[in-house]
Amino acid sequence: MTSRRITFKTLALAAVASATLFSMPSSFAQTALDDVMKAKKITIAVLSDFPPYAFAGTDLKLQGLDIDMANYVAQKMGVAVELLQVTSANRIPYLQTKKADLVIATLGKNPDREKVIDFTAAYSPFFQAVFAAKNVNIKSFADLAGKSVAVTRGAIEDQELTKVAPATTDIKRFEDNNATISAFVAGQVVAVATGASVAGVIMARNPQLNTEYKLLLKDSPNFIGVGKGEDKLRLKVNEILAEAKKNGDIDKMAVKWLGRPAGDLPN
Repeated sequence: MTSRRITFKTLALAAVASATLFSMPSSFAQTALDDVMKAKKITIAVLSDFPPYAFAGTDLKLQGLDIDMANYVAQKMGVAVELLQVTSANRIPYLQTKKADLVIATLGKNPDREKVIDFTAAYSPFFQAVFAAKNVNIKSFADLAGKSVAVTRGAIEDQELTKVAPATTDIKRFEDNNATISAFVAGQVVAVATGASVAGVIMARNPQLNTEYKLLLKDSPNFIGVGKGEDKLRLKVNEILAEAKKNGDIDKMAVKWLGRPAGDLPN
């Protein structure tokens, strides 16, 4: 009887141990940081059509605040960097499928996204708003009724606009930011929902449009996206960001590309 009790007890303990292992969070199996350091290369997903955060220069090389940050993180980690060009719609899937180690692509943090990926501390300021010509009467979201608004599919401004726009708003969704901006500049839509920095570029390049800020959609600083449960890599990047805030490097990047310091950013 004693031996049978011991056997049953042993089996029960083994079952509990097994169940515990299977229920452990994925962070116990995290490999991203080790893989990066072993390969001496980090793959970072970036946009290529979102000035001044990421865009192609006259030499066709990517430049912008996000590009500088991607290079900065890689340099501080002592590894080479591969910039993987993505769109707003597929940047998170690229991270989930491990095609990218990090996403540095004007990524805002919200509860839905936090369910599928993790985030570092914020690295730059950003906010989304609705913009239109000065002579267009838009003083509240109710004024969007019956008006056409361009937005990039899957971007945070798409999500926020959908929440507040009247049912009769004609939301025209485009696959990338270039198409969204082009539609607005060409007069295909009355308004555009985008980041303030992008709107600034539109204003600078197309003064004849008399574009101005109309409605705030969301104040949303940019965060770096990390694979779900990859705590070692997230904490390593957070160390780099904390030092960059302390020594002023983050403010320098913001001044270079946005014309003002980054200021207080959430951790």
